[in-house]
Amino acid sequence: MGSDTRKLLITGSSIFGGGVFAVLLTATLFGGIGHQGPHTNGGWLCLMLAMGCLPTGLLTLLLGLAKLSGDRRR
Repeated sequence: MGSDTRKLLITGSSIFGGGVFAVLLTATLFGGIGHQGPHTNGGWLCLMLAMGCLPTGLLTLLLGLAKLSGDRRR
């Protein structure tokens, strides 16, 4: 595995993991999410962080996995 592939996989999983952690914080520590959204300001901040990190991290992780698959075919 090349160093650039490893960087993509580590970065993608770190960003995605940060988003999952933000969702867990919103759901547990900051009072959960009701019908109209989170109950606290911290919950809203974590929700916004999750909405940015989850798609970005997932796409970066998929890019790293595709690159890993391409490297193994060679």
